[in-house]
Amino acid sequence: MDTYFNNGFRIKMTKKQALSISHPGDCLKDVKRLLQNKEYKKQFNIIPENLIKKELLESGGWEEFELADTEENLQRITWIAGCNIKENINLY
Repeated sequence: MDTYFNNGFRIKMTKKQALSISHPGDCLKDVKRLLQNKEYKKQFNIIPENLIKKELLESGGWEEFELADTEENLQRITWIAGCNIKENINLY
């Protein structure tokens, strides 16, 4: 499973991972747990930080001044990717 973003990058996660971070209630603890997974997190080594920021800005959820923290941005984009993947799972 993976999800593509408008700014030319994709984030890969399994169905199980997507479901673990996209659920009712606060998902932050689960997102942080996924980001501790070295295999999952290494994909961000090839995604330029400015593309992640641009994607978050275009989502309309944050203003530029809110996107100064790289780790928080990884949490945000991970959560969005999980939600997108979960939505696509439900389509099939």
